[in-house]
Amino acid sequence: MFEDLNIEAMANTFIFPYAANIALAIAIFIVGRWLANTLTDVVVRLLKKSRMDDMLISFVASMTKTILLLFVAIAALNKLGIDTTSLIALLGAAGLAVGLALQNSLQNFAAGVMLIVFRPFKAGDFVELAGVAGVVENIGIFSSVLRTGDNRELIIPNGAIYGGIITNYSARSTRRVDMVFGVAYDDDLKAAKELLRSIILADDRVLSDPEPVVAVSELADSSVNFIVRPWVKSADYWPVLWDTTEKVKLEFDAQGLSIPYPQMDIHMPEKSKLATEI
Repeated sequence: MFEDLNIEAMANTFIFPYAANIALAIAIFIVGRWLANTLTDVVVRLLKKSRMDDMLISFVASMTKTILLLFVAIAALNKLGIDTTSLIALLGAAGLAVGLALQNSLQNFAAGVMLIVFRPFKAGDFVELAGVAGVVENIGIFSSVLRTGDNRELIIPNGAIYGGIITNYSARSTRRVDMVFGVAYDDDLKAAKELLRSIILADDRVLSDPEPVVAVSELADSSVNFIVRPWVKSADYWPVLWDTTEKVKLEFDAQGLSIPYPQMDIHMPEKSKLATEI
């Protein structure tokens, strides 16, 4: 009889409560995992509506699910009576150590997230990043890929990109071509100006609005300099620059206008005068 009472007391004191805790821990884990999956799906749908990059969506979804499942696991272990304080402290210390070890990588990752979210440039844009220019091939989480004009592939860490000046030459539909041409002081200034203006207006790629500018900008040491500033579509920038430079040289030669180069006049005294002075 006493043995039956001892077994019943042990069951009421230890077995049944522990079994109940196990059942609750399992329930917490199952429900928590379902909630984690549901919340992750909600986050993914919201990010897709914002048209965020698929790579970033996948990464954020993975991180969200991992963090939620970690909290669920801690809650389940706590229900079993396991002291999770030391576990949380251990995870915090491990996270700090990993963060310090991967400081540069985390910086590149944070910069990659900012580039993808704010989109200062996109794939296919011609840009200047971290002091180099090229066409954007890919924007990754940790680095971006550029293709240079001579078909080299440059892989640039996102931290170096976001921490510097970003020049996007493709961001606007039109660009201004800035050119400077010099003529000799002895040449006809008005004729040179009209010739430059006629060359610009004869090019169908030059836009009429804004109106091209041709004006004297500087009385330099060896030349009178004109600024020539037509507006063109961004895709026509380099062809117009190169073609105009060639046409100006050919037309100046045909019209007898000279493009001076830096020179210095040296005046020497006559020999007789020099001998007398000596």
